[in-house]
Amino acid sequence: SVLVSCIFVVEAVSDIARTFTSPLSNFTKALLSLLCATTTYTLATSLKKFRQSIYFNKSIRNTISNFAPTIGVITATLLARWARLSQGPRAAALPCLNIPQTFATSSGRPWLTPLFDLPVWARWGAALPALMAFVLLFLDQNITVRLVNNPRFKMKKGRREKNVLDGMHADMFVISILTALQSIVGLPWLVAATVRSISHVGACQKYDEKGNPVGTIEQRVTGFTIHAMIGGCVLFSAPRQLLSNLPLSVLMGLFMYLGTTGLAGNQMWERITGFFKDKSVAPKDPWTDKVPSKVTNVFTLIQIACLAAMLWVKESKYGVLFPVVIAMLAPLRYGLERSGIIEEKYMKILDTED
Repeated sequence: SVLVSCIFVVEAVSDIARTFTSPLSNFTKALLSLLCATTTYTLATSLKKFRQSIYFNKSIRNTISNFAPTIGVITATLLARWARLSQGPRAAALPCLNIPQTFATSSGRPWLTPLFDLPVWARWGAALPALMAFVLLFLDQNITVRLVNNPRFKMKKGRREKNVLDGMHADMFVISILTALQSIVGLPWLVAATVRSISHVGACQKYDEKGNPVGTIEQRVTGFTIHAMIGGCVLFSAPRQLLSNLPLSVLMGLFMYLGTTGLAGNQMWERITGFFKDKSVAPKDPWTDKVPSKVTNVFTLIQIACLAAMLWVKESKYGVLFPVVIAMLAPLRYGLERSGIIEEKYMKILDTED
């Protein structure tokens, strides 16, 4: 979860920073891009907390809080539109979302992938990258499911024990079928979308009068509606034309919002921020009185090193090995226990939801 959130934030910041150095941009456009991204992020973040405000009635506060990201995106988009109309497209036209205007493959190739055009040796050779892709999809799905089912969301989703068609087993079965079908037609594989999934569950939470979460609205309507709208954008031209007017800088602000809000409640992030907290006044964490601070710090530093290594591999020319690095985390955890660096009783407390 921390890895994906960091990727969202780093990519957003890097994209905005490139507008200041790109020869295709100018200083005015760079400042406008920064303003749009900041507006989106600031409005989404501040209005999300409006639920605890004393202004207006409860219904209005909840509505504003629920639609905080939407309000941020619309406001920043209108700001960019006003700048373009008032200053002219030459001075203030920002890059927008690039969406094909027709429903077709990007390169004009046939829909069916010509798998049998590959030589025999290449078909067998694809087994190794396929194994790495499997590891990445499997871990992404299961990590996301574990985070979404975090006890802090207070969900009551029931499952029949040892039934292979319930819950997580059914998810993996459906994803396996969809991955095979998408490979045949050359479409991107379906992924769990960790940050967006956590944000979706967070948006469905129920709160008491004091703004504390008391449960989650468990339903399939929002998920179905979201993907129906995505399908509509793929199949129909009108939604595509509307989205093609959305500045990329606004999306970067939204990505920053999703990345930072995805860190809330994550134990690794709480331990990282714990390095800078005054222990005498900071609220106690579940591991505070159960694990020595030295052990907690060592474990957190190891996690930070792993996070840095994964980010480096992802951005380097060895990016194809990224799934291998993720798969090595489980043996590393086992090695920490066997070597005695982190005792098993402490590991069970520290490594529960990260």
